[in-house]
Amino acid sequence: MRFFFLLSFIVSAGISAVFAQSSATSPLRMWYKHPAQQWEACIPIGNGRLGAMPDGGIYRENIVLNDITLWSGSKQDADAPDAARFLPQIQQLLFEGKNAEAEALMYSSFVCKGAGSGYGNGSAVPYGSYETLGTLHIDYLYGIDSGRVKPTMYERALSLEDAVATTKYTLNNTTFRREYLASFNHDVMIIRLTADQRKKIAIALSIDRPERYTASIVNGELQMTGQLNNGTDGKGMRYRTRIKLVPTGGKITSENNQLRLTDADAVTIYISSSTDFRNPEFEKKTNDALMAAVGTKYDVERAAHTRHYQQLFNRATVWLGDNSAQSLPTDQRLQAFAKDANDPGLAVLYFQFGRYLLISSTRPGLLPPNLQGLWANTIHTPWNGDYHLNINIQMNHWPLHVGNLPMLNEPFHSLVAGLVEPGSKTARIYYNADGWVAHVITNVWGYTSPGEHPSWGAFNTGSAWLCQMLWDHYTFTNDKIYLEQLYPILKGSASFYLSTLVKDPATGWLVTSPSNSPENSFRLPDGKTANVCMGPTMDNQIIRTLFQYTTEASTILNKDEAFRKQLQDAAQKLPPTRIASDGRIMEWLQEYPETDIYHRHISHLWGLYPAEEITVEKTPALATAAKKTLNVRGDGGTGWSLAWKVNLWARLQEGNHAHKLLQHLLNPVSNTETNMQNGGGTYSNFFCAHPPFQIDGNFGGAAGIAEMLVQSHQGYIEFLPALPDVWSQGKYSGLCVRGGAQVSAEWKNSKLQQAEILATADNTFHIKVPAYSTKLKLVKKGKTMDLPAANGVASIHLMKGDQVKILFQ
Repeated sequence: MRFFFLLSFIVSAGISAVFAQSSATSPLRMWYKHPAQQWEACIPIGNGRLGAMPDGGIYRENIVLNDITLWSGSKQDADAPDAARFLPQIQQLLFEGKNAEAEALMYSSFVCKGAGSGYGNGSAVPYGSYETLGTLHIDYLYGIDSGRVKPTMYERALSLEDAVATTKYTLNNTTFRREYLASFNHDVMIIRLTADQRKKIAIALSIDRPERYTASIVNGELQMTGQLNNGTDGKGMRYRTRIKLVPTGGKITSENNQLRLTDADAVTIYISSSTDFRNPEFEKKTNDALMAAVGTKYDVERAAHTRHYQQLFNRATVWLGDNSAQSLPTDQRLQAFAKDANDPGLAVLYFQFGRYLLISSTRPGLLPPNLQGLWANTIHTPWNGDYHLNINIQMNHWPLHVGNLPMLNEPFHSLVAGLVEPGSKTARIYYNADGWVAHVITNVWGYTSPGEHPSWGAFNTGSAWLCQMLWDHYTFTNDKIYLEQLYPILKGSASFYLSTLVKDPATGWLVTSPSNSPENSFRLPDGKTANVCMGPTMDNQIIRTLFQYTTEASTILNKDEAFRKQLQDAAQKLPPTRIASDGRIMEWLQEYPETDIYHRHISHLWGLYPAEEITVEKTPALATAAKKTLNVRGDGGTGWSLAWKVNLWARLQEGNHAHKLLQHLLNPVSNTETNMQNGGGTYSNFFCAHPPFQIDGNFGGAAGIAEMLVQSHQGYIEFLPALPDVWSQGKYSGLCVRGGAQVSAEWKNSKLQQAEILATADNTFHIKVPAYSTKLKLVKKGKTMDLPAANGVASIHLMKGDQVKILFQ
């Protein structure tokens, strides 16, 4: 499996090289004129496994360290053995409109066994939590009075183009420079300290974490070891971190578990760390990576790191016009954008930062990015830093394919494949059902049970949504080998819903029961409120889509004809997406009034985005109702909610409104206190504020920018479908579309001038012709010819590797 994904990457990376273009005129760089005053202002670095957040302090620097695999908890049996016995009674109460009573029964009978996710304190129970690795403290020993001598010319920066962070400043007539990287070459973190005068580097290093660690000096190295809590006997995941100094000149000493260096001209600090997650020889791995990096000259290691990183990052470029605001420090630039959104370069920086975060927080063979990607600074990471299936893990992957990073789908695919076995047990115990299911939360241990609170924990179509995301990889690549691997997952998920849908006595439709519309509640006719329901709109849209994709996969692979017919028949009996009497999309099976009209989730618009059930062209009435739904919901929300709305407005082809939501998403925020309503925005280091920090908003925002520039969900490629006025000129290359192609485009005065298509699979590609274009020219292999169009669509058949240019006149 891993070899297949890596081989695909190597082949497609070579093809995509034709799209690389210099960004020298528009440097992709974040920078600041002062050290970070909070963790959410630190610069993130990562190589898909190891991460760090240096704060750039002058006299003491705190660098928070992370390993994507460092989890407390362990595998557990959280399925309540008698749950299915209560299912008929719960469903009968729902049939009778007694939702509150059904929900009350579920509290005692249809939740997980045990503590579940610990209500967000998973590190103390078997569910576990993603945890910080620890903090490396570096004291800088200048030998001067810090109260008398102040630094000048301070700058802290991150280059997205080479994945290297820097800090530089002048102090007491000496200029100091630091470089930080999480090496994509030898899989260690490296910090390089230099000065423009000799013998000026003097430091003291120590390391700690809030609990469960031992720090020591071993053979001249600073080391930290420990074992996390597994929620039962305390003997959970083990880890080891090794820190080695390689100085130029100077003297190394140690005392009280602190490593000291004095009178050096320069020093390279190597940090190697590993856990025993799927890795019994983790201590050897830690040693081997450290020795390999130490045995490589720093300049060679740095160059190799950047080269490996750029093989991913350089696959897509975007330019949207003026970038003069780059002269402002990034925190000031965010503040200026909140007042005047005419800074197209900021959108480019944010889009590419999203791709940088994805590259930095996952890699084939490991884990997908969690709620905080790779970066966490606590033991009790918010919401356990896990994977939420009601939008988080899916949104984390929204920019993956359009952003030309298909090889990073493998960790996501592997995590979902790992849910099939435990999810089959959960399906049997709770629903007496075939197939497999996962509910609203999961972790690295394969948790599939409901949550501990039925108001949110009963949602069970998140696993079908996972399938929709995995299907996307096929639609973007046309990879039949991958589809063979995916099909059992699709079939198992579809089998679950096929065997659990029940007939609503009032309408005759097949519905889920029980379920909920994620995290939202409604008011019943008797004044009671409830979350639990049957057949919410989101469920119907997701299951209809799952049945469609499974049917299509079955047809392509020529498998399971009888099963395919069952899916087609059941799909016809699912409730359609309906318009309420007030003109909005209905969220539930009945016109319940929501208790929070501005709720952060807009789950009933799932069919608009990320699915393709609602479109402006094919379902105009539903599109109008979706627009009204969004207007009533409002333009506020948590960070990820704002990002979702960017994509929804882009799908409605309302570019200016999508850009307005992007401006809201980039609103400067410093508060880290949990706000579930309207505190969303962006921290000064570009991390998305829920608040607190939650990375899905970064990925969703990046996807939204791409969605404004190109769409391909309606069976054709549409360039610039939601172009805002402030992006009146620009160009991009290397973005990807369904059907198997990379595309580029260039436009002026908001009108498309030319586009290119590079086929990564054999296919016929359909291109929607802009209304203002009267003639198309096709350039292929140096020859120019007319390109005819019918009903506003031009078609071109290409073989893998073919590249054509289209001129719009």
